[in-house]
Amino acid sequence: MAVNTSVQYQAAIRRQLSKETLPITQRYLVAHQFATKKKLEKGAGVTWTATRFNRLPLPASPLSEGVPPTGETLQISQVTGVALQWGDKITFTDVGVVTTYYDLIQQSKKRLGEQIAETHERNALAVLCGGTQVNYVSSRGSRALLQAGDVLDTVTINRTFADLANLGAPFYNGQTEADVKRAIDHGARQSTKGPSASEHYVAIVSPLVENDLRQNPTIVNAWSYSDVNRLYINEIGYWSGIHFTQSNMLPRWTGNATTGTPTATTGGSLSGATYYTLITGIDSLGQFGESQIYAVSAGTVVGGGNNAISITVPSTTGYNYNVYIGTSTSPTNLAASTSTGTPTSGLYQGQTFGIAPGTTITLSGIGLFQVPPASPAVGVTVYPTFVFGSDYWSCLELEDVTWTSLFEADKSDPLNQLRVVGWKFFEGYVILNQQFGCRIESSVSNSGSFG
Repeated sequence: MAVNTSVQYQAAIRRQLSKETLPITQRYLVAHQFATKKKLEKGAGVTWTATRFNRLPLPASPLSEGVPPTGETLQISQVTGVALQWGDKITFTDVGVVTTYYDLIQQSKKRLGEQIAETHERNALAVLCGGTQVNYVSSRGSRALLQAGDVLDTVTINRTFADLANLGAPFYNGQTEADVKRAIDHGARQSTKGPSASEHYVAIVSPLVENDLRQNPTIVNAWSYSDVNRLYINEIGYWSGIHFTQSNMLPRWTGNATTGTPTATTGGSLSGATYYTLITGIDSLGQFGESQIYAVSAGTVVGGGNNAISITVPSTTGYNYNVYIGTSTSPTNLAASTSTGTPTSGLYQGQTFGIAPGTTITLSGIGLFQVPPASPAVGVTVYPTFVFGSDYWSCLELEDVTWTSLFEADKSDPLNQLRVVGWKFFEGYVILNQQFGCRIESSVSNSGSFG
């Protein structure tokens, strides 16, 4: 019996393509909103400087009758920030736009809009990593000393709150410089306010760090007595005078053993010396910065006919790699290189930045100054939690987001074969007062991997 199957008619079967497009994973963006916004004047460069008049010392002794005091010197300190221009675009051919079932221009605008918001968040979090006040869980003393079980706890949270309050970091909804004398009934007023109206600091925390905090027995016990609904909805909210907000774009740093096996070779301009290399891995979407930190290599001797170093970056997919070089065991410069695979334009042109996995690169010289993140212990992943008061940091806005949609012919595209959608903005971030904020560093019990 002859049986006709669908295989024979594949050319006649139409594929069903859904009009509805599928969603992507979401980023929870909170950091940018907490930056104090400063609008920069156009025509005055990109560097912004603010002045602070420092506190005067209190008089050490009472006045003597008829004798004027020696007097004080009014001193200032200054903070400087720089606005940078950011932008991106998507380019299509006219044929691609005309023949595709979906509206590519509309989809591009949607994804570029998300890219703008995530760029704000990534840049904001990057400047917060420059805070100089750090508390390590379990009082470890440094990132490298943190262990796998050093998760965020109430002791560290309470210590951080006390440290900031002791320094006088201003609270959100707290007293201002213009209102130095606090009312006698301050405590009574605080007790009658709701949490959001009370004095508090703000924390930005990763979901994985918050997961450990939710399992802390002190917090669970408090919820069971005060608000059992929090156990049901798993909400941190306010705790110990701090309002916790969640972002899944916080950076993280994982310590790795040395990799790359640097070898002296020719083709460069390195002077005779012993060089040390360090490799970092950036997730390919650029969401979390340099998150894989590899240990510094052993010294590589350059000289005697060799004036360069050859090194192969890791082959882990999902990451691009930076290579640092220096004559000390703490390299603070990217390497210069003419190898294929280095950027061919922009700030990092000719630098060992964003190298594709598995690529062998020749390090031919000392490149741009750039300090890599400090490395945790091998196998340990460290997350920051940012805790800060009002006016801790600022966003310097020179130009708001502007969109470009190019759909017409011009001299560079005389037959109107290209469609371009893009955006740009001009801004920077700066910490206004290091004493107003702190970074807590901890490991996590949950790796974020299923199974």
